Amino acid sequence: MNKVFLIGNLTRDPELTETSSGVAICRFSIAVNRNYTSGGERQTDFFNCTAWRGLGENVARYAKKGNKVAVMGSVELRNYEDNQGVKRTAVDINCNDVEFLSPRTSGGDSGYESDIAPASSGEKRKPSLQSFDDDGDIPF
Repeated sequence: MNKVFLIGNLTRDPELTETSSGVAICRFSIAVNRNYTSGGERQTDFFNCTAWRGLGENVARYAKKGNKVAVMGSVELRNYEDNQGVKRTAVDINCNDVEFLSPRTSGGDSGYESDIAPASSGEKRKPSLQSFDDDGDIPF
């Protein structure tokens, strides 16, 4: 079974392209911190990730450099020769799911306060809970 679960930060903005047949593909990389070593320094691993189709479009639309994401998928190893003829191995993550862990920071999207009219003193009011008198549709 080949499954991987990583949590890290995007090292650059995602790049969305299409294959020749029109399938969306998004490439991005994440930095994942390791546990502290005995010397007290934390090491970081960098993973290249690929998300396809709608998932890739969503990553490109909503993620940006520095955002924390959780990536679930499989590990793929690629063997290739560099320009000097040296054989190398690259590790890629083929994403099945990506969760956005950083809070949204876009203007006007800061939570419930944006939907509430300010009080007369210029302060924002806290939302009030509404009580419901009709319990007739509760099944128990």
